[in-house]
Amino acid sequence: MADSSFDVVSKIDRQEVDNALNQTVKEVGHRFDFKGTGASISWSGQKDIEIKANSEERANAVLDVFKDKVVKRNLSLKILDAGEPKLSGKEYRLMVSLKEGIDQENAKKISKLIRDEGPKGVKAQIQGEELRVSSKKKDDLQEVISLLKGKDLDIALQFVNYR
Repeated sequence: MADSSFDVVSKIDRQEVDNALNQTVKEVGHRFDFKGTGASISWSGQKDIEIKANSEERANAVLDVFKDKVVKRNLSLKILDAGEPKLSGKEYRLMVSLKEGIDQENAKKISKLIRDEGPKGVKAQIQGEELRVSSKKKDDLQEVISLLKGKDLDIALQFVNYR
């Protein structure tokens, strides 16, 4: 009997992030507490979002609105890596980068976790920015998924290609 397997990945649904960003732009444009503050949020390249405002508090408030929209779109807040607001001329700028893919350090940590706490006979191998987990028993794979969902890792994980 062939091994069953699945892949552990960390991918971002860019369309959903874009929708959350557009909803934030609308809300910032309509809310009374943002009037006259120069508050704005926009894409800055492929994986960065730039927030501008005339005060540090307003920049953080725009970030909070954006986080709220991200959560409502069923995305994990772990995909966001927000910096600190920095003064640039007369306005504060806050950069938010999107974290995608599993880096080597986290892949090794997850692999070790599966080896140490997972069921016997489960193999995990690192393949670029994803992790392939395989076993002879499908029940063991289900157990590994439950184990990983129960752990508080600092990246958002999805489980794909389950066969």
